[in-house]
Amino acid sequence: MRIMHLMAGADAGGAETFFGRLVIALQSTEIDQRLIIRPSSTREVILEENSVDYTEAPFGGLFDFTTPRKLKQEIGLFSPDVVMSWMNRPTRFVPQQAAGDRKRFIHIGSPRGYYAPKYYGKCQHLVVTTKDLAKFYYDHGRPAEQISVIPNFAPDIRAEPISRTQFDTPEKVPLLLALGRLHKNKGFDVLLKAMLDLPDHYLWLGGMGPLEQDLKTMAFTLGIAERVRFLGWVDDPAPLYAAADVFVCSSRHEPFGNIVIEAWLHSTPIISAASEGPTSLIDDAKTGLIVPNEDAAALSTAIRKLRSGPELSQQLAAAGRSRYEDAFTEEKVVRQYLDLFERLIG
Repeated sequence: MRIMHLMAGADAGGAETFFGRLVIALQSTEIDQRLIIRPSSTREVILEENSVDYTEAPFGGLFDFTTPRKLKQEIGLFSPDVVMSWMNRPTRFVPQQAAGDRKRFIHIGSPRGYYAPKYYGKCQHLVVTTKDLAKFYYDHGRPAEQISVIPNFAPDIRAEPISRTQFDTPEKVPLLLALGRLHKNKGFDVLLKAMLDLPDHYLWLGGMGPLEQDLKTMAFTLGIAERVRFLGWVDDPAPLYAAADVFVCSSRHEPFGNIVIEAWLHSTPIISAASEGPTSLIDDAKTGLIVPNEDAAALSTAIRKLRSGPELSQQLAAAGRSRYEDAFTEEKVVRQYLDLFERLIG
């Protein structure tokens, strides 16, 4: 099988992280793949380290005439069986196929979120990460047989806990971990407010984004800055998960949530706001705790509940790890992609 992937996302983010994980995993299969990406030094290093073949295109705005020519040329040279476009921008650049084309390809769109269905009108198939996303596109007119639900995976790579002294954190205090782009959707402002009712807790917050300075200012204004550590973007979060007592997902909007399955992978109990992806993944009070969205008081109450009940914390951690092994390993998810490609091509 010959698979072409198109990615024009940011340097870092959940969808971009999984894209890298998947194409690297596919390298060890019999698939022949070719990537066309928007220039990104971060992504280029990862692909080159793993010997993944790629070229670049601008994937610009309305007056970008270079990308359509580049895609048409590369498709002609590579002759893919499948062209998979990740999210909105690259999808609109995929060339239309004429009935008399020598070799036609299957165009799979991969929205990775609740994006306007009009962007995916010319795709023959969609891959989404949750049943809720599948229902969203079905409700907007996409036939059910043209939608496949395949979750993300997290590689089973664990690590020893990072020393708390590296981030000036006392050894015995309860430690919370949160990761993600510093953006309004991630709800980190709600988490900072919850810290007001957790005076003995410390928070490690890993990520970069447009709200970094606003969040730092907010922590100072709330009087919690001495207990919050802004870690910047984290390439390898495994040692952080291993060190943390609780992982917190405070997202207002989270279409899937790689962080959920990463917490499960590392047996770190998770508490999440009731955003789209986590509520479809987490079985409340069994594999994690779900609290109402935008509710700092409920979030702090749930965190105290875990810290005061170590048995519950251990149960959630064990059940989360079991759930990861059931459905979110690299082997199981890659097999689903291979089965989908074979079915569509066949």
